[in-house]
Amino acid sequence: MRKALTLLVFTLFFTGCGLIYRQPVFQGNLLESKNVEQLQAGMTRQQVFSLLGSPPVADPFHQNRWDYVATERRRRGDTEIKNLTLWFEGNTLARWEGEYFPEADQALAAEMRRFGNLARDKDKPRQPRPQQTPPPAN
Repeated sequence: MRKALTLLVFTLFFTGCGLIYRQPVFQGNLLESKNVEQLQAGMTRQQVFSLLGSPPVADPFHQNRWDYVATERRRRGDTEIKNLTLWFEGNTLARWEGEYFPEADQALAAEMRRFGNLARDKDKPRQPRPQQTPPPAN
């Protein structure tokens, strides 16, 4: 009984102090800044799709708007939400505004490497990603 109580006290102590690593959780589109910086007014939907990929939010009521939403949940339940919104006029990009997590995938990989959480499949060949088609224009 005494050993169990001691183990419980140590577990609560280490968990409460934040000494146990909790991996951050990203959801949504992690956009690379080099791709977002290439956006230009007048680009076609296909060109934007090639740069940023498919938007995770497809709103049937606002087909001229693409929303790239991403969330990051860190320790202790802190959640940060960022939204990059693109507006189209017809088939061309008119404007965009908002925020995104620049290079979050690289920062996450570096943090995971620090704790040894990445798989070591260096010899395994990478499979090409399947081609996707952009959402239809109006």
